[in-house]
Amino acid sequence: MALQAARLSAPEDLPDAAPQDLDPGQAIGEQLRELRLVKNLTLREVAEKAGISVGYLSQLERNHSRLPIGVLKRISDALGVHMNWFFQQNTEGDAAERDVVVRSGNRRRMSFTGLGIQEELLSPNLSGPLELLISTIGPHADSEDYSHDGAEAGLVLSGTLDLWVSGRHFQLNEGDSFAFKSTEVHRCANVTDTPTKVLWVITPPHY
Repeated sequence: MALQAARLSAPEDLPDAAPQDLDPGQAIGEQLRELRLVKNLTLREVAEKAGISVGYLSQLERNHSRLPIGVLKRISDALGVHMNWFFQQNTEGDAAERDVVVRSGNRRRMSFTGLGIQEELLSPNLSGPLELLISTIGPHADSEDYSHDGAEAGLVLSGTLDLWVSGRHFQLNEGDSFAFKSTEVHRCANVTDTPTKVLWVITPPHY
């Protein structure tokens, strides 16, 4: 689900995530703050570049507020990094095969604070022509609208996925697949009480 926000609620209007919805071990607020400080940027400077409020950015850095995927894209641009910077790097495994093989226990992962979505990168790297990943979309999680360059396709591995593409709504079940141009405004959600897993192929890599 690679992304650039196309249509988002004003970030400061987004509801705070309840404490039980946040996983401090997975949330990326600390990485945001560390990178901002390394670049010697103030909260105000980054917030203005990303088009969000200082208070909202401060909440994100403390993992106290929801982080939509499109907002992370805007903050990444403001910090001068690609979104793949926030994938947790795992250097374990055989160095002789890391450029070709990703063992299941060595996947790079990224979670979005309070959004209920975790991405696992299956591609060895993001320097090739495509990106392969698995999204685990938690119960009642919603990506919100976004769009970006390229094209993507997916396969529902388990659960139920609600997918919107340019305003058209589709409900997909295990074994169903899809494909569309990423330039179309799209959104995915899980309206059920059980997690949904989706295999995505995106070209060119966007994370």
